[in-house]
Amino acid sequence: MTDHSALPYRPCAGVMLANREGRIFVGQRFDTSSEAWQMPQGGIDPGEDAEMAAIRELGEETGVHGGLVEIIARSREEYFYDLPDELIGKMWGGKYRGQRQYWFLMRFMGQDSDINIHTKHQEFRAWRWSELDEIEKLIVPFKRVLYRGLIEEFGPLV
Repeated sequence: MTDHSALPYRPCAGVMLANREGRIFVGQRFDTSSEAWQMPQGGIDPGEDAEMAAIRELGEETGVHGGLVEIIARSREEYFYDLPDELIGKMWGGKYRGQRQYWFLMRFMGQDSDINIHTKHQEFRAWRWSELDEIEKLIVPFKRVLYRGLIEEFGPLV
């Protein structure tokens, strides 16, 4: 087992997108054969702050633009996760050991027909609205602690 502790965490932003009924958007990842679901997330580009990145990533991954969402909350602090050893070196050019993420709870004000995962930056093969208490079971194991924290922090606001 290689020690990856010297590698930095990739700066990212993520979105817990809740509809009017309090259900949460999850997408099934396109680049894996497993049942890997997640909420929209992605890297923060140079010159962006976390909120700008979250809105951009939401648009790139779901087709939902900023005019269709209302920001309810920003995470109190950054959340971190480490990649499993077998993925380090295969993801993000091997430059990172995992991600550090600011998360945003956003209310989706549009219609389901406004969601389009078939974008230029397609990451999801399918999507659905999920109950808050089922999200953690859908997520790959190495992200579950992070998602548990998000559910605890944002759950009362959903």
